[in-house]
Amino acid sequence: MKENMYLKRGVSADKQDVHAAILNTNKGLFKNSFCKILPDVLGNDEDFCTIMHSDTAGTKTILAYLYWRETGDSSVFEGVVQDALVMNIDDMACSGVVDNFMLSSTILRNKNHITAAVLKVLIEAQQKLADIMQLQGVSLHFAGGETADVGDVCRTLDVGFTATARVAKSSILDINIQPDDVVVGVASYGQAVYESEYNSGIGCNGLTSARHDMLDKYYYENYPESYDPINSSDCLYIGKHRLTDIDSTTSLPIGKLLLSPTRTYLPLLKRIFEQYPNQLHGIIHNTGGGMTKVLHFIDKIHVIKDNLLVVPPIFKLLNNETTDYTNEMFKVYNMGCRLEIYCPKSIADSIINIATTLCLEAQVIGYCKASSSKQVSIINDKKEFHYS
Repeated sequence: MKENMYLKRGVSADKQDVHAAILNTNKGLFKNSFCKILPDVLGNDEDFCTIMHSDTAGTKTILAYLYWRETGDSSVFEGVVQDALVMNIDDMACSGVVDNFMLSSTILRNKNHITAAVLKVLIEAQQKLADIMQLQGVSLHFAGGETADVGDVCRTLDVGFTATARVAKSSILDINIQPDDVVVGVASYGQAVYESEYNSGIGCNGLTSARHDMLDKYYYENYPESYDPINSSDCLYIGKHRLTDIDSTTSLPIGKLLLSPTRTYLPLLKRIFEQYPNQLHGIIHNTGGGMTKVLHFIDKIHVIKDNLLVVPPIFKLLNNETTDYTNEMFKVYNMGCRLEIYCPKSIADSIINIATTLCLEAQVIGYCKASSSKQVSIINDKKEFHYS
């Protein structure tokens, strides 16, 4: 069973241990916002609030490391910076924060493997992304950070950010999905107007499984620093591909597909919030938990996704080149739809049109109805998957 393989590698699709650990922690000012909202500790204004959020690029850094070692292309580390940034700022955007982010980085490296030249790419990439976002009306402010050589702690590289923003309480979206809402899905693949190349849609979740399921034993034998030696070899690098293999559908190296930077939806969400500041009932960033992520934010609602966006080629590769997707695939990966907007049917077409102006594919992928419990049903290619 693939689920057992995840556990053998020391990873979890739904992070049950984490959710159990935080079950009784303070939920902040808004009990069902996508991110925890704090009082205005910066300005002490009753009408404002503060959000602080931290995240990393996860094990995607290891893929970048392997690709760089195999090809000499250090530009892939720019994507890792975007991965770590977007995992913060797009989560915050789901709570209604769409501008003026203050960011601090934490870069941990094993100096024996990660050179000064790579470090330079990582640091310069931050401003590159800020410049791109500024053209879309989104301001990112970098406050420095910590860069540490910690070979005993980090086998290769870890890249993370902490993001902070101060906003009016009236801007916060406290998720309250309604029984008659529709679900507008926005694609994670393609090429948005603010992107310079095709994005596979892989995002930044499930990359431990993706790496070991797709890549062959060559990487186990040649890069022991890329895996935990405690793990059994029978679950490490069990695929048949090399990073430089060319995918026949996209004509791109498999390494490039796996390393497509996590797309930011901030330019889209800023426009949507400007037009519909009080009419959205929920925005879900399908990261950890994949297309079942919404389960953390509903109660007595059944979300039925019966009109999915086209699943892009990367997920076929991840599923051993078959489109007969499994229950676990939808829990681990975004499957080509990393953003869901829950809203009244009356504004769905307008939201889709806003996405289209940014070359983002979007459509109504499902609907909600009242239920005795929280449920998500996914209908794909005549197969049904149910989650609760």
